[in-house]
Formats: sequence, C-alpha cells, structure tokens
Amino acid sequence: MNNVSATALGAPNATAIGLFLLFAAITIGITYWAARRTRSTEEYFAAGRQISGPQNGFALAGDYMSAASFLGIAGMVATSGFDGLIYSTGFLVGWPVVLTLIAEPLRNLGTYTFSDVVAYRLQQLPVRLAAVLGTLAVISLYLIAQMVGAGNLIRLMFGVSYETAVVIVGVVMIAYVLFGGMIATTWVQIVKAALLMVGAALLCILVLAQFHYSPVALFSAAAEHYGPGVLAPGSQVSNPWDAISLGAALMFGTAGLPHILNRFYTVQDARAARQSVFWATGLIGIFYLMTFVLGFGAMVLVGKEQILAIDKGANMAAPLLAEVLGGTSLLGFICAVAFATILAVVAGLTLSGAAALSHDLWVSLVRKGRADHSEQLKIARLAALILGVLAIYLGIAFHGQNVAFMVGLAFAVAASGNFPALVMSVFWRRASTAGMVASMVCGTLLALVLVYFSPTIQMDLLHRPSAWFPLKNPALVSMPMSFVIGIVVSLLWPEARALAGYDAQERRMLLGK
Repeated sequence: MNNVSATALGAPNATAIGLFLLFAAITIGITYWAARRTRSTEEYFAAGRQISGPQNGFALAGDYMSAASFLGIAGMVATSGFDGLIYSTGFLVGWPVVLTLIAEPLRNLGTYTFSDVVAYRLQQLPVRLAAVLGTLAVISLYLIAQMVGAGNLIRLMFGVSYETAVVIVGVVMIAYVLFGGMIATTWVQIVKAALLMVGAALLCILVLAQFHYSPVALFSAAAEHYGPGVLAPGSQVSNPWDAISLGAALMFGTAGLPHILNRFYTVQDARAARQSVFWATGLIGIFYLMTFVLGFGAMVLVGKEQILAIDKGANMAAPLLAEVLGGTSLLGFICAVAFATILAVVAGLTLSGAAALSHDLWVSLVRKGRADHSEQLKIARLAALILGVLAIYLGIAFHGQNVAFMVGLAFAVAASGNFPALVMSVFWRRASTAGMVASMVCGTLLALVLVYFSPTIQMDLLHRPSAWFPLKNPALVSMPMSFVIGIVVSLLWPEARALAGYDAQERRMLLGK
C-alpha cells in the first residue's frame, strides 16, 4: 500500500491541468456551436427535440453517473466495504421504474418540466408552485454533492484552495449553461459519459491485473487486510430499516429527479424516450459493476488510512487508486475525467432549476403564458446565473461531506416530494389539485424535517447524544406519507374539472396526441 507522503495529490499536476484545459476548450467549442443554434425556448430547454434515442441514452447516463457515482461510491466502498455497494445497486434499480412508469407519459404529456405533467389537468398556479419547491429542494441537495466533489478535485489537481476550486468549477459551468443551453449540455454529457466509461474500465483492468484478473482474489485480499467484515453488511448500515429506507429512496427517487426527467423532452417521441432508458440502463449497469472493483481496489492498493488522510469524506479514493496504478499521468487523466463528470451533472442540474424558475414560475404563472421567446430566454439565463452562484455557495458551505451520502438525501426528497404526485396525477383518475399540492409540499417538507432530526445531522454533524428520528434516510416514512396525504386530500376535496380531464390526458399519454 501507498503512504500519505507519497501522493502527488495536493501539488499541481501538469497532466491533469493540461487535460482540464483541453476539456474546457472542448466545452467552450461545444458551447459556441450550440449558442449559434439556440434561438428559441424549445432549443434552450429541450435541444429542439432533435436528440436521438441512443444519443439521449448516453446523455442520460452522463447526467446520472455523477460525482457520487465515481468519487463517492468508490470512497464509500473503500472505507466501509460491502455496505458501500448499496448505493451502486440502489442507483441502478431505479431505472426499470423510469422505463415502465415514467418515460412515455412524461414525453407525451410534458413540455419542459415534470410540473407540466402534474399540472396537465389540474389548476396551474398551486401545482406549479409546489413543483418548484420540490425541484429546488432536490437540486440544492444534489448540487452540494457535485460541488463538494468538484472543490476537492480541483483543489488537489491545481494545488489551489478549496474555495477557489469551487469558484473555478462554478464559473466554467455557468458559462456554457448560460449560452449553450440544453444542446451544449447534452453533448457535454455524451462526451463525459464516454470518457467516464473509458476511465473506469481502464482502472478496473489495471486493478484486476494485480490479482490475476480474478475479482475473487481481490475480495480475498480485502478480507485479509481488514478482516472478513468488509465483505459482510453492517459496517455502515447496521439497521435493516435504514437499508430498506435508503434502497427505497434510491429506487423511487430516480423517477423524481428533475434534471433526469427533463431529458425526456429532448427526444422526438415516446419510442425514442423508451430507447433512451434502454441505452442509459445498460451503460449505468456496466459502470456500477465497475465501482465494485474500484472501491475494493482502492481499499487494498491504497488503504483506508491514506484515503481518509487526503479527504475525510473519502471522495478521492478513485484518483488515489489511479496514482498507485499508473503514476501522475493516470492520476491526471482520472482527475480530468472526474472533473468532466461533475461539470456535466452540475450543468444538467442548473438547467433543470432554470427551467423550473423561468417556465413554471415566470412564464406560466407571472406572465400567464404571454412571454415571447426573447423574454423567456432572458429569464432562463438569469435563473441559470442565480443557480450557478447558489451552487458555488453550497459547495463552499458543505465542505467535507461524502458526496454519495448527500446524493442519497437528494434522492429521498425526490422520492417523497416529486415521485408520488407524478404517479398519482398520471395514473389515478381522482387525483385533485389540493391532493397533489399537499402531497408535494408535505412530502418535501417532511423529508427535509426528518433529515434534520436524523442521526446524520443530530449526532454526526451536531454531535448530540441522540436523535429524535431513528433512520438516517427518511424515505421509508416520508414517501408513503406523501402518497397517503395525496390520496386522503384528493378524496376529501375532489375536483370535477380534474376528473373530467382524465380521459383526454390518458389518450394523450398513450397516443402522444
């Protein structure tokens, strides 16, 4: 195993800086090309609906395989063993839900945001306000994870302060979201997905080469170094209810993530939307299989102590593994790939938030649909700028958190605030405005309140002796409560207009017209 003093992380890395500048140049080129083609709101938010199914599948994978996937899960597996894999499997199994329940109705019923679908036959003002609340809550938590990963990465790559690193990432991301919109974001995500798959596959091959290409030998070496406990559950998620709650959040939260749902509006029809999910699921499944090898490889070849000494959130396990296997050149390449990963996801999140603020709030509610394309683009770009600044602030404020864990909380809020209302409004005839608003608001707030009173905040962060809420992830309680609240309120306050509009919605959902 390596030791702390041997690592080049923290000193400027010429390879990493060179590749960073190369990727930044490619990004700027894509942005310039996209900006010349972004003349309308549809092109800014939905890439003109001209993205093919396979292209959108790669972009979906690029949007989904975030810093939590590459940096956070590898670090979590490297430091806690088997339990870190719950994130890998949880992130993956959400995709069948998206394929079977969400992709086709979303493409057929919506325009730019998931609130278009929820509000299709309901009252626009209250539904869109509630949807924006859920969207911004999820995006804020997700942005924290990405920006923390970005800050640590650029800090160690360039040898600059953490705060400066976060600002660098924020400024680059703002530039191409501001001008290129969804066209630029889509192609950056496609490039990033390809780079990430190549980088992870290269690391896996080099890890397995150390153990005669036998995963069993790798796992045996981990057990030999740290005891058989690293191959058994319980080191991080000892409470079975915690495991079920986290699994529910990751599985159903995928279908409530605003930046993922927005990608289905970039394709031409429902068939292409289904095709997108098929391609994305394959790419994501292969990638998460590789995180098993990366995590245990870092545990054995780098060592827990080294990983935690470099970053207490354990987010630098994959870059450290690259350095052990291929020196500073491979370290530089993997750091640049991780940077591309973060930049693409932050762009998708920012664009999703901008769509919610401009399309759902300004155009639909303030201007009642009367804003012209020029005004809509100005508001969208202003919203993107505001969210970019928010991302920089959140990244600095939450320095030191494990990024996979932070994304787990974002998934819990998505599963509680967005997913129930989306399912009920699409598939339940008796869903009413009052019920869906209550479901979104109560689900989002309940998830956030339970997170605050959980052991994670009360004991781990605030160092109090106990926590009022026993589970680390609230989805097991907050998601069913969101469904119950939505059903009860809809039954108590029925809506004739919503009931009458269900047949037309169902026809459009199935036929696309």
